[in-house]
Amino acid sequence: MISFFINAFKIIFVLGFLVFIHEGGHFLVAKFFKVKVNEFSIGFGKKLWSKKKGETEYSLRAFPFGGFVSMLGEEERSDDERSFSKQKIWKRIAIVAAGGVVNIVFGLTVYFVLIAVIGNFASRNIESVTPDYGADLAGIVPGDEIVEIEGKHVFITKDLNAKLAETGANTVNLKVKRNGEILDLRVTPTEVKLKSIGIYLDSNSDKSTKIAYLYDNSPVSGVLEVGDTILEANGEDVRNDYEKLTNIINETDKDLKLKVKRNGDEIEVTVTPKEYSTYYLGVVFRLADKSIGTRLYYAWFETGNFALSLVDNVKNLFTGGVSVDQMMGPIGISKTVANTSTLYDFIYLMTVVSLSLGITNLLPFPALDGGKILILLIEAIRRKPLKQNTEIWIQMVGFSLLILLSIYISYMDVLRFF
Repeated sequence: MISFFINAFKIIFVLGFLVFIHEGGHFLVAKFFKVKVNEFSIGFGKKLWSKKKGETEYSLRAFPFGGFVSMLGEEERSDDERSFSKQKIWKRIAIVAAGGVVNIVFGLTVYFVLIAVIGNFASRNIESVTPDYGADLAGIVPGDEIVEIEGKHVFITKDLNAKLAETGANTVNLKVKRNGEILDLRVTPTEVKLKSIGIYLDSNSDKSTKIAYLYDNSPVSGVLEVGDTILEANGEDVRNDYEKLTNIINETDKDLKLKVKRNGDEIEVTVTPKEYSTYYLGVVFRLADKSIGTRLYYAWFETGNFALSLVDNVKNLFTGGVSVDQMMGPIGISKTVANTSTLYDFIYLMTVVSLSLGITNLLPFPALDGGKILILLIEAIRRKPLKQNTEIWIQMVGFSLLILLSIYISYMDVLRFF
């Protein structure tokens, strides 16, 4: 019962807080431009609490999965000088965009701080070289610093790993700094065949075998869940020993029998690992020092990569790289939030949801903030607004499509998590 209330609090806090700052963005910018705000509400449905201060009513409603700022002249055009519809186009765009922008800025800021505080970063300096791997055969030695790969500067080791993932087994050009001198080397990565069941373990708990993420279309899809802890693999105890679990997975020829702890219960499942090829230079990087400057340096680039990965996910949604079935709605988000077990996981997930909310809301689709901005841009180009009935019809069609999409995503969430 206690865990139920804790999970409920986590869900309401994340969704409620992110909606609050989103609507707060609209509200503050509207107030800054002296637009009359009739109501600032968190949630939809029946009012649970409300208080009027000045000209604005502040309210909490029964369903905390949303909110709104009701401005004079927003739904129906008004001739009042303080109405939304009478403001200059750039002011209206600023008001509409503010919600998504606040979510994005909040998510990136918190992620930056989170990464800077953790402070465990691999530098570009090589600690050791694996014998007979690509780096060793190319003449790379301990103490070298990798500064460039295929003409791209390496700021952090993720830059190197991302490029290696693209090139695969192909020979790559590296620039290596040695004793102040830059050397040009050609390295052929070494292929290593590994097996995977499609899980990502909780890297923030030492040697934990708790599942933090499940890859789509993996051997464990629909079998294991985020939050599960693997206790045994093929009859061997692997709790708090992810290295042993990894070795057992790689040594398994066919089926892998797992004993998993889920919500206090132990269950047994059987999965078949998939083999894949990965490519290594064969180097181990030194840990970077933990000075404030170093933390800020790595946090900056990690945050940039994190933001670009989310933008790529949105792009993939339109190019077919990500299907609608993989999207997550309030039910899926709530389930994932409830499964977080550490403060790091909770804060990290909140940043992901905040960024996703901000980016999605700014997409140029009717009924979203981005759709409203698109209509305002059309008005700027035409030098006159669309007919009010036309604008209402566009928004209603967009809203109806969003409702249908939300129902479908919620249905998929139920199938995926329950």
